[in-house]
This record gives sequence, structure tokens and C-alpha cells, in this order.
Amino acid sequence: MGSTPFSFITFFLLSLCFPHSSSESSSLQAGSSLSVENPADVLISQNRVFSAGFFQVGHNAYCFAIWFTEPSQGHDLTVVWMANREEPVNGRRSKLLFRRSGNLVLRDAGQSVVWSSDSSTASSYNSAAQLQLQDNGNLVLSSLDDVVLWQSFASPTDTLLPGQSLTKDTKLVSSRSQTSYSSGFYTLFFDDDNVLRLLYRSPERSSIYWPDPWLLPSQAGRSIFNDSRIAKLDSLGNFSASDTFRALASDYGTRVQRRLTVEPDGDLRLYSRKLSGAKWIVTWEAVLQPCKIHGICGANSLCTYVPEFGRKCSCIPGYKMINPNDWTQGCEPDFKLSCPNSTTEFAGFAYLPNVEYYGYDYKLYGDYTLERCKAVCLELCDSCVGFHYKYDNGGGRYNCYAKMQLRNGYHTPGFDGDIYLKLPKTILSSLSNMTTNDNLNLDCSSSSNDTVQLDRKYTKTRVSGLLKFLLCFASGVGGLEVIVIFMVWFFVIRSHEKSGAGNMQGYMLAATGFRKFSYAELKKATRGFSEEIGRGAGGIVYKAVLSDNRVAAVKKLKDTSQGEVEFLAEVSTIGRLNHMNLIEMWGYCAEGKHRILVYEYMEHGSLAENLASNVLDWKKRFEIALGTAKGLAYLHDECLEWILHCDIKPQNILLGSNYQPKVADFGLSKLLNRGELGKYSSFSRIRGTRGYMAPEWVYNLPITSKVDVYSYGIVVLEILTGNNPMRGVHDSEDIDGDQARPKMLVTWVREKMVGGALSTEAWIEEIIDPSMEGQYNIREVEILVQVALKCVEEDRDARPTMRQVVEMLLSHENDS
Repeated sequence: MGSTPFSFITFFLLSLCFPHSSSESSSLQAGSSLSVENPADVLISQNRVFSAGFFQVGHNAYCFAIWFTEPSQGHDLTVVWMANREEPVNGRRSKLLFRRSGNLVLRDAGQSVVWSSDSSTASSYNSAAQLQLQDNGNLVLSSLDDVVLWQSFASPTDTLLPGQSLTKDTKLVSSRSQTSYSSGFYTLFFDDDNVLRLLYRSPERSSIYWPDPWLLPSQAGRSIFNDSRIAKLDSLGNFSASDTFRALASDYGTRVQRRLTVEPDGDLRLYSRKLSGAKWIVTWEAVLQPCKIHGICGANSLCTYVPEFGRKCSCIPGYKMINPNDWTQGCEPDFKLSCPNSTTEFAGFAYLPNVEYYGYDYKLYGDYTLERCKAVCLELCDSCVGFHYKYDNGGGRYNCYAKMQLRNGYHTPGFDGDIYLKLPKTILSSLSNMTTNDNLNLDCSSSSNDTVQLDRKYTKTRVSGLLKFLLCFASGVGGLEVIVIFMVWFFVIRSHEKSGAGNMQGYMLAATGFRKFSYAELKKATRGFSEEIGRGAGGIVYKAVLSDNRVAAVKKLKDTSQGEVEFLAEVSTIGRLNHMNLIEMWGYCAEGKHRILVYEYMEHGSLAENLASNVLDWKKRFEIALGTAKGLAYLHDECLEWILHCDIKPQNILLGSNYQPKVADFGLSKLLNRGELGKYSSFSRIRGTRGYMAPEWVYNLPITSKVDVYSYGIVVLEILTGNNPMRGVHDSEDIDGDQARPKMLVTWVREKMVGGALSTEAWIEEIIDPSMEGQYNIREVEILVQVALKCVEEDRDARPTMRQVVEMLLSHENDS
């Protein structure tokens, strides 16, 4: 929670009254009370980190709360718990009473009980009970023999502290806003299927938005089988839950103050700060794309996100804002659609590209043309306000989703569906006139004249000579100011770097989301880069032990020509990726010419090493193929940027302690905006490893995500056969003289499959890795061969996407 100016004034006056007074105490005895009118009536933990007392939340309005004693930079006190957030008490005559029955009671000026701990018992020893604010921020009411009668940790508000558990009986609920401490719209809780989720709940609607609601728990990396339903944050920065979810702070291992808070904007963020009361820094957050948070802009509105400016809400065409001071109330139509017999005379559609409105579908109409979809929406009259039109890659057809309501709307280049918004002809006409007058290059590919493209260009207006002079003069002065500011900034930053100031380190931590290491740190951690554990075209990987005793893999990049800004932009993107089948990046070093990446260490090394040593049984091989596909599908389809790997091979698939596969060396090859998907993508040089490279590289064809699909298919064939594609395969049936002729791996497998069509077991036995010794699942082998051969088609358009590969493998698992 944030704070108000009132809260700081309260703290300031309080600190003047008793900054180091002997009357300060961390405990309260039964029969005592705290008064809202006495600034000295505050409990302070023995380590002075936390305070508890009456906290001002408005004019003459107070809540009994716990907060961090030290204000952060900017003079804000950070509240971590409140007893009466929904019903503040009066600034006069209100008291917290600690009754001898062992019960805590918060009483308002009118003597009414606003809140109670409900800890009364019939035991006489409760008169000797005490209320103590512990060093971890937990306010504990205990009996004489240390039996806990009540504690604040058992009834959290919006924040979890280190050592505090979230259970099936508790939840975190956001504040209404940064200045209103009453309960907001967002809740972190354990659902009935044992999965930790974030829920949007307004007075009218509720919906889950984290993890992504269209994913099964297993697809989101969650387990539904542990019904203990508990999550906990530790002091090192590890937040883990019983559904196997785990998040690590970017400064994991550092002993600092931490808190996990559900924010008023619906995101779940982990913060840390130094003990000196520095500014809170975000070290992890649950939702990386803020517009995916439900309800943030309200109904009939559109959320867009620009990294430089943040999130923005706007009403869709034809709609107006309901409350100018509150976007969560959304927008309402500035028109009324009538429904006569000939509806096409009164309504048409505005085209909103790359826009999604999640949920509230009237019906799914499969395999519909655009014109047919429009006709259906018009016929539905008030029941259809628009429709979502999207191509189904798996089914090979277009689907029409008629929308009853337009909620949870956001625009992103990564979304491959479009919205057609139903509007009256009068509004469509005004939109059309505006775009025509502005010289818009209209897209006339649609046969319907009712669709208006809303993207607009703007023409220059005539200006007078005097105005031109004034504009030029102002621009010159502004440009000079920018130069001066840049020079001052440059020298200040340089001086901070040379002096080793910690502020720049904190800035980099906030900007990138993970840690910046110095070259000296990594040189010490790797013992002078002495233990090499891998190498490739991109650089050499060394084993390291970091200062917090974590074992890491440190990769020194060979290409050090890239500027620091460009390098940080790329590693920042990679560092925000979070998937169980992608190697996790912990930090980086960009010092001088050094470009170094720090990753988690994978105990069992690479897939290549394990295939060579014949230690993988069939179950592990199938799970490695599936997990690798999931990781690549995430890179291709679920990231804010479109990420091509460009070098999929067994050496870049690493295996953890339980042989869980993780794709490594992704991201630095190519980061593209999704809007470039399908366009020609220029690369400065051919990338990849011979034997795993798609034909597009050789024939200088456009490079898309299908190059990774091809490489994945080759890797799957290598998992199946144990044969390296570079060496070819010696077939005993083709003998010329005394020497067998090697064949390409793909050709060899295809020939065996075709030649043994009448006996699946026979051709599978010929191609399967001999080290399996017959211990494999024939059906799984067959499905993997089929998937692999589809992936290695010469024609890239004939190859499936990685998402389709995952669906094929998962559907087989469900059928078996």
C-alpha cells in the first residue's frame, strides 16, 4: 500500500514527540489501550523496522494498522496490514482496547465496535496475555504460556511479508487505489482446484486473469494434486506455492526488506529495499503485459501499452466515458441501435485490428466467412455488439465469436485476431469522412463498404511566417536545453560509476528486472573463468558459484561489438521471460567490452551429452521432446516480442536435476515485433548449426519462426534414433562393394517408415536408438516420428507451428 500526506504528517509529529523515548514499547498488556488522540500510542518492534498504531487514511479518518517505520524515498510510509480498512474510525475518542478477556476491540468515538480479534476465551490466564509487535511485522496476541490467541499474519490485507503464509483460508485483496485503502477489485487466492490465481471481482463481474485463463493448469506449469494450498515468501526473495509455482526476486539472496503486494492496478509485485529506508524496487511481477489485467479500463474501452509512457485507456469509437475520474467504470454507447427488419440499412462495422476482448461470447460460429459473420451479428440485434474474427491454425478455418459485451479489451501486435465493432451508419459515415479527408490509404480488400479502417494519418496545416520563426526559435532553444541536460546527465552518471555509487546499480535493477554483475564479481565466481562447461558459436560457458552460494552458468559472449544500450534492451527482454522450459537468466555484465550472461546451472548438462552417454530412457526422451516444444511455442506465440531462436540443437537444450528440459541461448539471435511476423526478416549472416538448419537459410528465403520448427524436427529425430544428422546413417541394405553409403537422417527415417508401412513395429525397431533395448512406447514413437517429419518439410508453409506441435503431443497424452 502507498500512503497519503496525512500519514506522513502523523509519522513526522510522532517522531518529534518520541524519537528515542524510553516509553517506546513493542508490547501491550491486557487491560491497556491505545488512543487515536495520543501520537505516542504506537507499538514499535524491537528492531525498529515495524510500527503499529492508528494510521491516518483521510480527513479525521483512521485505521489501526502496521507499517514500515522508515519512510521510503519520497516520504511515504508503507502499510502492510489494516484491521478496519472498510470502516475507518473517528480522529477523536477512538481506541484500541486490550480487554482482560484476551480480546482486542477497536472502538469508534460513538462507542460502537468496528473490529474485534474474537480471541476471548473463558480461561482466567488471559488477564496475563500480551500483545506484541514482532520483528517480522507480525502482531501477536499470546497467553501467559505463549499460546497464540490471534495474529495479524493469519488475516492479511494486501501484503505478504517474509515468513508469512498465504493459505486456503486467507487471501490478499488490493486497495481501491493508491490513496484509498478500502478493498479493491483484485484478489490473490487458492482456487478450488488448488491453483494460486489472481481474480478480478467488481460489483458486476468477476474473472480469473492469472495464470492465463485459457491455459490448463498443467500448461501454465501448475499442479492441481497438492491440496495443502499454501504459499510463502522467504527473506531471500523466494515466493513459492504448493501448486509448484515459484518466483525469485531479481536480487535473490540479498538480505533486504521485502514485501509481496497485490497492487490497485491488479498486478502482484515483489518489492525490496535497503534497510536504510531507500526507495522500494520491483524485483518480480506476475503480469508482464499490464493490459491483460481484467477490468483495468472497464467495459467498452481499449487498453494499450507503450513502454515509454505506460498503460493507457481509451473509449472505442462511438462510446463515451462514464466517469471522467474513474476508468474502471468504462464507457457507454453514445448512440442507440434500432432493430428493424432491414438492419443492414442502419448498422455497419468498424475494424479494430489486433484487438482482443476476452470472454462474454454469445456463441462461436465455426468456419464462417467475414460477410456471414457480419450478417449473424446484425441479426442478433442488441445481443451482439461486435464480433471477434480469427483464423484457427489447428482447424484451418476462420471462426466467428459474436460478443454480447466488450470487456477486458486490449491491443497488442502479438494478437492475430481482429474485432469488428457494430456501429450506426451515421457514426461510420463520420469516421469514413474523417479518414478520407486525412488522405488515409484505405484498405479496400473487403467487399463490404461497412468496414472502416480506424488507423489515421494527419496532414500539415498552413502556418504564418511569424509562427514559423517562433517555432524554429523555440525548437533551437529546446534542442540546446536537451544537449545541456544530456551532457550533465552523462557526467553525473559517469561520476557515479567511478565512485561506485549504489544508486546506478539500483536503477539498472529496476530497469531490467534482474541483477547487474560487475566483471570482478564474475571473475571471482568463476575462479578466473577456469571451469569450462560448454562452448558454441556465441561464446564459452563457465561454471560459477555466486556470492549467495548459488551455482550458476556464466557465458562470455564472443561478439562484444554491440553497444551497451542495445545489449541491455535485449537482455532486459530475455530476463522478463518466464517459462518452465526456458533457461532462467539471473543477470548480466556490460562493463567495457565485456558482455556476459548469468544463467541458472543445469545439473545434467546438455541433451547432446546425455544422448551420447545413453542415460536417457524412453519416458525421459518423450518428456524432453514435449518440454522443448512448449518452450519454443512460448517464444514464438506468447511473448511480447517475437523471438526466433535460430540455433535449436541438442547442445542448446539443457537438462535439470529431474531431467526437465530447458531451451538455452534464445533471444540474442533475433528479437522482432510481432507485426513483422510473416514479412521478410533480414539477418546479417546465416545463423544456426549445419545439419539442423532449415532450407530457408541456404536459398535466401524469408526467415520466420518455421526455421525453429525445422530444427526442432531434426532434434526429435536425433532423440528417436540416437544418430547425429551431421554424420548421416549407414544403411546395411545399400552396399556398394565393401562400404555402406551414408544417408541423410531425414531421408533414412522416411524410407524406413514408407517401406515398413504394413508393420509399424518392424520399421520402428529399425530406427529406434539401440540403447533403448526394446523398452519404449510404440505409439509414442510413432507420433513423435510423424510430428518430426511434418516439422522437416522442405516447404515451410507445410510445417506446423510450435503451438500445433504441442497440441499434437498433448492430445496424444490425453488419448493414451
